Amino acid sequence: MHNTLKKYWGFDSFRPKQEEIIASALEGNDTLGILPTGGGKSVCFQVPAMMKKGICIVVTPLIALMKDQVESLNKRGIPALSVHSAMTFREIDITLDNAVYGEYKFLYVSPERLRTRVFQTRVQMMDVNYLVVDEAHCICQWGYDFRPDYLKIKEIRESLSGSEFGDKVPVIALTATATAEVADDIMLQLGFAKKNVIVSGFERPNLSYVVRKAENKLGQLVSICNSVRGTGIVYVATRKKAEEIAAMLQSQGVDASAYHAGMNSSVRAAIQQAWKEDKKRVIVSTNAFGMGIDKPDVRFVCHYDIPSSPEEYFQEAGRAGRDGKRSYAVLLWNSSDLSRLTKLNNTTYPKLETVREIYQKVFIYLDIPYEDGAGRSFRFKVEEFAKHFGINSAIAYYAIKYIEISGYWTLTEELQIPSRIKMLVDRDELYGYQLSSEDTDTFLKLIMRQYPGIFSGYVTIDEDNLSRVGHYSVLSVEAKLKKLSAMGILQYIPKTKSPVLNLNNERLYDENLRLPQQTYDFLKGRAQKRIDSMTDYARETDTCRSVYLLSYFGQPAKPCGCCDICKKRNN
Repeated sequence: MHNTLKKYWGFDSFRPKQEEIIASALEGNDTLGILPTGGGKSVCFQVPAMMKKGICIVVTPLIALMKDQVESLNKRGIPALSVHSAMTFREIDITLDNAVYGEYKFLYVSPERLRTRVFQTRVQMMDVNYLVVDEAHCICQWGYDFRPDYLKIKEIRESLSGSEFGDKVPVIALTATATAEVADDIMLQLGFAKKNVIVSGFERPNLSYVVRKAENKLGQLVSICNSVRGTGIVYVATRKKAEEIAAMLQSQGVDASAYHAGMNSSVRAAIQQAWKEDKKRVIVSTNAFGMGIDKPDVRFVCHYDIPSSPEEYFQEAGRAGRDGKRSYAVLLWNSSDLSRLTKLNNTTYPKLETVREIYQKVFIYLDIPYEDGAGRSFRFKVEEFAKHFGINSAIAYYAIKYIEISGYWTLTEELQIPSRIKMLVDRDELYGYQLSSEDTDTFLKLIMRQYPGIFSGYVTIDEDNLSRVGHYSVLSVEAKLKKLSAMGILQYIPKTKSPVLNLNNERLYDENLRLPQQTYDFLKGRAQKRIDSMTDYARETDTCRSVYLLSYFGQPAKPCGCCDICKKRNN
């Protein structure tokens, strides 16, 4: 393993616990590794995967994280691929073919991709050496976030083959934050053959934790940006606030940019790259930014809004100072933050009566009667649904996700829905249109050769493919299809990006809808405990910040000597 580390990564030695995790994986054991942010989790699965024949499947939650790791591996001469929702169906199809037949070592996928038919068909043809679950805290049953597909990873294991270790492909699960209870649940949900947790110390002696109660947060933030040299991250609660705070910092002479999931993907990628290359100093972001980004010299992370859990805070704060040099994790808060957290929990867990109402409203919105709808799929934008009924969109979203956890439907991430066409005239009538124009005749013949089923119903098409085969530009193909649609020759539905709601069951009467009160109470109670712990961290004035956080994760610790509490005590 040392030779592999040296050959591809250029390091002579491992960081704490990396070698132990890798050795466990090489023996074929299901392994849960808990390393602090910046502890080198990626190496823990990349090294053993390089030492075994076959391809390693990596389940990871963010597209930005996938792209960053795939790019990094390819630069090291390690062939890697990714499949995500920003790709067209044809691109996904080609990528999965490459994973089956090419000499690739890594395939990165989001948890939502695992249940697609095209993935499940191809994965059975792959020679898989490891199944890796990155950011494994997301799998926890009490909902670190609402992505139920993490709970279905265990089912995917059953269809994997090719491992030299026997019946089951070994799982490597990795996270930076997990209490003992969360760790047990991760292993349960992933079907570990036996418990196997390897934990590194969470201490970050170079990181100074600072908490400030501030009514004038803007002034404090400007002071931090001006006092601490180097790059930084400012975390805020909403996309709108990211834009506002970034603009405010710019007006004060701070080189800052907003970053959030509502931006165009190419814009986000450009901002992220500029920041990584020190061409942009401060990023103001929602929690969409930072996961898996390997930038060691972040000098400060400031939370402008208090996070809802110590897990979230510890992971985001830990993105500062990965190079071991003095860095700062600053939390700004005031009394309105605490009331916002309580309100957030009530929004995240709407009353079950509200959940039931939203269940029925979804079917009304989709015009589906009782005892109908099973197996059907619909484009479904929560914002449009909520606006239609005058419902708070956040409450609608979390109610829909809670129903998903209960198994009645699944709401995908935003997917690229390919274009479709259907011929509206019969062949005899079409012949007359073909005679009217040589260009129209050539293009219609191209369509009929590529998609012979267009006379019997809608078929999925790929404008890029038509442009290559017919030697047109993509814009020209789209223009021709729109023209034929306007003439009434065919119906053309251009591709769109939208979440998709897949109905697993028919529409049920209220008395048959099972939403267990006990599960709901458990989930909401867990979330409230995390909020309470985060509130206590902000208010605590006697306990070393590092000691408080490490105790939460079940690790003994000594006062750090560099947080605001320790400095106050020392002075």
